[in-house]
Amino acid sequence: MDENWKEVYSTSKPWQAEMAKQVLDENGISAVIINRQDSSYLFGEVSVYVEMNFVEAARELLKDIEQ
Repeated sequence: MDENWKEVYSTSKPWQAEMAKQVLDENGISAVIINRQDSSYLFGEVSVYVEMNFVEAARELLKDIEQ
């Protein structure tokens, strides 16, 4: 990943990462998902990244996503 991007959310549930990306997209923040989860055994993390200048805003938008 480019050094201008930073992880703002990580989960073991791919659907939560997709939901986080959608929330960010709806609020004008471009996001990408990096899936590091093993496809056979479904362990590992799925991470959401945004550009460095949107990190604080993204984290604020995503702070309640697991609830």
